[in-house]
Parts: sequence; C-alpha cells; structure tokens
Amino acid sequence: MKRYHLITFGCQMNQHDSDRIRDVLEEAGYAPALGPDTADLILLNTCSVREKAEQKLRSEVGRLGMLKRERPSLVLAVAGCVAQQEGERLVQRMPQLDVVIGPDQAAALPRLLAEVENGGLPQVQTRFDVEEPRFLPATLRPGHARVSDFVTIMKGCDERCTFCVVPTTRGPERYRPSDEVLDEVARRVAAGTREITLLGQTVDSYQDPLGKIPSSGPRDELSSAGRPSSPRRDESEFPGLLRAIAERVPELARLRYTSPHPRHLTSSLVLAHRDLPVLARHVHMPVQSGSDRVLRRMLRRYSVAEYRERVGALCAAVPGMTLSTDVIVGFPGETRDDFARTLELVQELGFIGVYGFKYSPRPFTPALKLEDDVDEAEKTARLAQLFEVSERLQSEHLARLVGATEQVLVEGPGGRGGYTGRTARNEIVHFSASRDPTGELVEVTIARALKHSLQAIPTSPELVASGLPAPRGREPLEPARAAAPSRPRALPLVQ
Repeated sequence: MKRYHLITFGCQMNQHDSDRIRDVLEEAGYAPALGPDTADLILLNTCSVREKAEQKLRSEVGRLGMLKRERPSLVLAVAGCVAQQEGERLVQRMPQLDVVIGPDQAAALPRLLAEVENGGLPQVQTRFDVEEPRFLPATLRPGHARVSDFVTIMKGCDERCTFCVVPTTRGPERYRPSDEVLDEVARRVAAGTREITLLGQTVDSYQDPLGKIPSSGPRDELSSAGRPSSPRRDESEFPGLLRAIAERVPELARLRYTSPHPRHLTSSLVLAHRDLPVLARHVHMPVQSGSDRVLRRMLRRYSVAEYRERVGALCAAVPGMTLSTDVIVGFPGETRDDFARTLELVQELGFIGVYGFKYSPRPFTPALKLEDDVDEAEKTARLAQLFEVSERLQSEHLARLVGATEQVLVEGPGGRGGYTGRTARNEIVHFSASRDPTGELVEVTIARALKHSLQAIPTSPELVASGLPAPRGREPLEPARAAAPSRPRALPLVQ
C-alpha cells in the first residue's frame, strides 16, 4: 500500500482542504505515513496570504529534494494557494516537483499521480471550478468524529481589497447548495461532532444556489439607534442559513463561523445572533485599520463609523458578546496618526483577540501600485505596540472572569494533563476532572486567569478530581497546576 505525508501551511480553509485531500488519497488506496521518510508521496498544501510564502515553499522543497535523490520514486506535490498563484512556474523553478494543483483540483489528484507514476511529465492543474463549483463532502469514519469541526459553505472572494491575493488564488465567490451544507452538518453531528464552524473567505456573503434560503430575516425590535446600516447590497442569505441549521440540527451544541466581512453584518445577522442560542457569543470580525483614509486605500467598503455601529448593534443585542479582529499595520500611506486611530479603536471596542500583521506586498494585488512608504523598522514597532495593547485587553478580560461560572465544551486532554475546552465566548479553559468529559458541556468555576487562557474547577462534585476542593460560589479557589497557555490553532481567513 502506498503511503502519503501531508504538510499544511496557513488558515482554517487550508486545514479543511487538507482534510479533503486526505479523504481523496485514502479513497484512492493511500494510507498515512509515519513521516516523510516512509512516504511514497509528500504533499505540501500552501498559503500565499503572507510574505515569503514561495521562499518558505522553496526551502521545504529543497529539503525534501534530498529525500527524492535518495528515493527517485518519491512523488513531491504542491497544492493550495501558492500552487494556484504560480502554476507552471513552480515546476520550472523547482524541478523536484511532480504535481501542482490549485485549491479546486483535489478530486483530480489520484489521476494526476497515476500519470506521474506511469512515467508521465510533471502535472499542473490550476483551473477554478467556476462553471460547476464542487465542494468535496467529508468522509466520516465511525469513532473518528472531532468535537469541533469545520464545514465549508462558500469559497472565493469578490471584495477585491487592494492588499489581498485571495481573489487570485481562490477565485470568485461560489456558494455551496444549502441542502449539502445542512446534510453535512447533520451527518457530522450524528457522528459525534458537537461544534461546527462554517468556513468561507467571506462567509457571511452566502447566497443559496438552490434558492431555498430567505434573503433576510425579521427586522423589527431593533431600535433605530442600534440598527446597523444595511443597504440591500449588503444583505445575504447567511442569516437564513444559520436559522436553517439551528432548525434542522437541534442536537448541535455550538455554531461558529469565520471569516465574515463587516459590511454583511446587517440587522438580519444581528437578529440571528439574538434569536439563536446555538450561535457562539463570539465573532471574529476583521477591521484591518481604524483610519477611514487607510480603509479607503484598502478598498474595504465601510467606514470606521459603520464598523463601530454594526458591531455595537451586535453587542447590544447579545449580552456578553466578545469580538476579535484582524489588523494590518504599515499599509502604504499609513501615517502615525492613522495608526494611533487604529490603537484607539482597538481599545474602544475591547477586542479580546487581535491577529496583527505587517503589510507585505502580494503578487497581482492593486496595492503594488502604491508606494510602500512605511519602513520595516516602523512596521515592527507599530506591530509591537498593537500587541502590547491587545495583550493588555485580553489579560483584563480574563481577569474579570475569575470566580464566574461558565459552560465549557470540552475538546480533549490538555497539553500537560487535565482537559481543555472553550466557552461560548471562545475563552480557552483548562481543568482537571475525575473522568474523561471530552465532548461534553461542563459547568466550571473560573479559578485563575493565565496569560492566554483560564484555569477552572468543575462545579459538579462528580467531576472534581481527587485532591481538588469543590467550588464554592465566587470564593477564591486553590488552583491546580495549569496546563500551558494555548494560542489560536490556526490563522483566520483574511478579510
């Protein structure tokens, strides 16, 4: 039996694509290898959102090329966004490569591998499936369900932000039929998944190709002061899809999504959050800059005031809602005053998580025509300031939770013993327990704030581990040894 080794770079979409690539390979008769040294096929699933993506790939291919010299039959393949971006040029620059496929071509992989294994030339296939979009369904194996898993509902992007290469590497927006989405969510939950995260480059722009999802929900009961601006062009069928999932799969414990675009945060979506208990009380809503001048240069299609109004309406409608965001520092033309406005907005809105990035020129993006006039040292200094503010906001938020009672969806064993899960607001919580509660919603009392997470004790005496005191209201608790603080598991999709 042939064996494969898969290396994944990048965001949740790439992680999800790698899962589908595994399904395709295993259905074609491949089995996972213990590592690259025992693999017949090594595939790198790449990301090109950040700078030096191709250099990172070149370095990895160079290292793997030494294995190929020792074992000429070893097949090296590249998938994902760098593959889509560079196409035939990758084979010309890296003759070690045998197969190059774009994000839409996973299903073609067995055929392309067969061509190479039968002595054919390197295979390159990077067409977008625009005319007949295809979303590979997950292969669900008994006993292998994840507590938290992803379901793709759309791919591609029509926003054309000036800094972003995604429209080039992922193509225009294509939407998955609602029947397929609902069926996959139902099958995953039936197999044991408790939490679903809906995926898409602009996930909240969703439109149902089948026409079965209503374009908007109810609009009453939001005061005019709390109603986000929602011109018809900003409406989508995403709120209706959320309602359909909640109705079709009532056993689902939690529903999340990433990454949305702020202009689709309309009244309909705010009301869906208000009405659906299954929706997590946390949203990752990219802002990118707190300066209107920079947002216009980025072609973000909203102002700071509009962003503030829309997230304000969401937080007013859902008590306890938390927000995280993306910020780019050092975009061409960003002055120190522009950056100061970004810091002010981050502090004002109290983001509990900030994914900050230094601007880097990306191929085929309109921003290449702008003068990159912020030097690297200044970008580094601004990023450090941003992280200083965001770390303080997160620490203050976590400290306020000490003594509170929270529900945690347990994802599994922690890194240093005990168990780890997340609250509905996305805080990471570590605790010890007398038995394995993986997959359960467990009530805990927060005992201590760590740097990026929380330590807790279960409120149920049945779950309290030996040697730990049972929690008593909001009194200070004697903490157990904490597991290592956890960082987010993958970068968000860029929007």
